[in-house]
Formats: sequence, structure tokens, C-alpha cells
Amino acid sequence: MGIKALIFDLGNTLIYFDGHWPEVYAAADRQLVTALQDAGLALDADAFMQEFRQRLEQYYQERDSEFIEHTTGYLVRALLAEYGFPDVPDAVLDDALAQMYAASQAHWLPEADAVPTLKRLHDTGYRLGLISNASNDADVQFLVDKCQVRPYLDFVISSAACGVRKPDPRIFELAMEDWSFAPDEVAMVGDTLGADVLGAAHSGLFSIWITRRANTPANAAHRDTIHPDAAVATLEEIVPLVQSLS
Repeated sequence: MGIKALIFDLGNTLIYFDGHWPEVYAAADRQLVTALQDAGLALDADAFMQEFRQRLEQYYQERDSEFIEHTTGYLVRALLAEYGFPDVPDAVLDDALAQMYAASQAHWLPEADAVPTLKRLHDTGYRLGLISNASNDADVQFLVDKCQVRPYLDFVISSAACGVRKPDPRIFELAMEDWSFAPDEVAMVGDTLGADVLGAAHSGLFSIWITRRANTPANAAHRDTIHPDAAVATLEEIVPLVQSLS
């Protein structure tokens, strides 16, 4: 029957990061605390930032084994309660998180072939969607608009918004509710073997591994155990690939 729809990952698939993560993390943490202080919370900045970063790193490790997304906002609110601020208004927290994520958003850029590839697929008749593992939904939505791919997408789903992460089949089931296609008529395109490719396999989707930014320790650990249905180096290779499958 062939491929009729494609789901894309976001980070390191449609967009790439051009910054230095330790520097960006430091700036992000500082902007978070400054925003909270400006809202009237008397925080010890250095102590709060140190504890926040430690808990965030622990959270990142736990979510990659449990595939549950509690969100950065949940973590910050819990830590603020321990610091004696249990009732911070949502607007204050949302603004602080927006300022925090602004530090990294400046360094995420669209791949040169992202919009042309999605436009060509869309104009050819393929349905397109996006699933991103991320701890803040507003950040995902901002980056989707920044890289100008939203006009081609039927949906944008983040793990932060739905509470589960790839490769959990539930996030793929949620995405498929928007369509009437059988799983084998849908391809998942992403750079991560343990999330995108394994998630596709667990959900019956065709998996396309994009490799140009996939040289990571996590992928190296899975190279012998998780195998995609197809692999491409660039997004522009996807169009002829899915056409050949039809």
C-alpha cells in the first residue's frame, strides 16, 4: 500500500543546535532565577541554580528509562515549594520558563533542507506530523514556528504535553488518532535509535533513521540491537525513498 504519511522528530532532525551546551545551560539557569527574583521571590541564586541543575540532570536520566515526562515546570514548582514558595502563580512560572528557554532557542536553527522537503512532501499529497521528546511544550511550539514548518504539519505533539515519551507506543497512538491510516502506511523520521526507531517498531510504523547528526553515545549503544527500516543522511533523500516504497 505504500507510505501515505510521515511523522518527524524535531531536534537534530528538522533543526540543529549551533551553541555550546554548558554555556547555554549556565545562561538558561541564570535567566530562570533572575526572572523568579524579579517576580519577588527572594532566592539564593547560586544555591537554587546548583540544586535545580542537579535535579534536572537526574530527571533527564530517569525519564529516559521510564519514558514518563513530568516537565521542567513541574520540577521548578516542586523545588520552589521546598524553598518556601509553594503558591507561585502560573503566569510567573511560565514567564520564568520562557526566559530560561530563550537561552537555548537562540541556538536552534532549521536544517537547510527542512522546509523544502516538507513542502515537497506536503504538495505531493503526503500527510505530515511531528512528535518531540521535550520537557516544555511551549519551547517545542516556539521552535516549530521559528523553523517555519508548522504550515505543513497536521499536528505537533510533545511529550511534555501528553506525559509520555518516545518510544512509548502511547505517544504514537495519540498522533495516529489524527489520521485514518494503518500503522504500516506511516513512517517515523528521526535521529535517535532508542526513541524514534524503536518507537516506530513498537507501534508498527516504518522507521527512517536520519544519520547526519546521529553520532551520539546513546545511538552508539544501540547500533547492534536497534535497526531502522531505512536510513538517510539528509532530509531531501526522504522524498525519493518514500516514493520508491509506494
